[in-house]
Amino acid sequence: MTREPRPEDHFSFGLWTVGWPGADPFGTATRPMLDPWEYAEKLAELGAWGITFHDNDVFPFGSDEATKRERVDRLKQAADSAGLVIEMVTTNTFTHPVFKDGGLTSNDRGVRRFGLRKILDAVDLAAEVGATTFVMWGGREGAEYDASKDVHAAFERYKEGLDTVAGYIKSQDYGLRIGLEPKPNEPRGDIFLPTVGHALALIAELEHGDIVGLNPEVGHEQMANLNYTHALAQALWSGKLFHIDLNGQRGLKYDQDLVFGHGDLMSAFFTVDLLENGFPSGGPTYDGPRHFDYKPSRTEHLDGVWESARANMATYLMLAEKAKAFRADPRVTEALEYAGVLDLATRTIADGESLEEFRKADDGFDADHAAERDFGFVRLQQLAVEHLLG
Repeated sequence: MTREPRPEDHFSFGLWTVGWPGADPFGTATRPMLDPWEYAEKLAELGAWGITFHDNDVFPFGSDEATKRERVDRLKQAADSAGLVIEMVTTNTFTHPVFKDGGLTSNDRGVRRFGLRKILDAVDLAAEVGATTFVMWGGREGAEYDASKDVHAAFERYKEGLDTVAGYIKSQDYGLRIGLEPKPNEPRGDIFLPTVGHALALIAELEHGDIVGLNPEVGHEQMANLNYTHALAQALWSGKLFHIDLNGQRGLKYDQDLVFGHGDLMSAFFTVDLLENGFPSGGPTYDGPRHFDYKPSRTEHLDGVWESARANMATYLMLAEKAKAFRADPRVTEALEYAGVLDLATRTIADGESLEEFRKADDGFDADHAAERDFGFVRLQQLAVEHLLG
């Protein structure tokens, strides 16, 4: 039987996840909305460690300062009383119609100026409540029609906005890091920064890119038919995995936001294996929150909301146990060696070997003989399946 979640598991939930009332483009809400602090209290009861929120998850768009203050204070008090950490804050630049063409890359300069101010205000809020990560999902930064955007100018404005926010964080000594959240489409036809690779390329061009990294989401990478575990691995290799969003996705569909593991279970297994056990040959590891960005099914009422939140954590813990057993299995150790997985960490050109020496070296290599090598990748994968199915 899977153990109960503990604070050291670092499980966190966005208030917009359990707080989603089930409204979609084809139907109205199927359950009532609670106040933000009510969700926080219930998540703590279930064993969560932390919560996250958009600014407008706590107070409505356009609220006056008194309303903002009262609602933020009440949420912070509820989190503190429940022993919850507010580990990440983000901002909403996608719901209000003013952002229909983006916040940082809108063709309307007035919108860009308004959007940037809103983001900076949310940065102040993140610092105030003790968050360590500020996530930026550019859901409206993009286009449906190619003629509608000067893409060169759009990326100049994106860079300007990110550098402004990152520079402000540094100037205030907030200690926050920014996590960009890629997504290929939805709600825009084509969103700028559609994948982890695209986001890494933009970060490399920033003046303050040292505090800008990634917040990859399962469904967002898999919507692009990409490998989520590989996305995490590249972000780790780049030193840019600042935060993660876990959920479930079944292939090239809309963003399903299923419970973690309720989509591609094999991918979920190897994601947890990487997060908990690291790379087989060592290397950088992830020690941040295990954050769930999912939506309780529209078919569920409030009892189902809490059951779905519990399911995320339970699934992760079960996969963690199985991934640990997988790594400890002597058959897996032998299969990894047979497959040459650990040999990949050996430098192709030896330390101290010059390029001239390398090119003239006689390794006794026989290409025809090497072509007959059996790598045993199928057996290795089957061992993972055995552990996954128990």
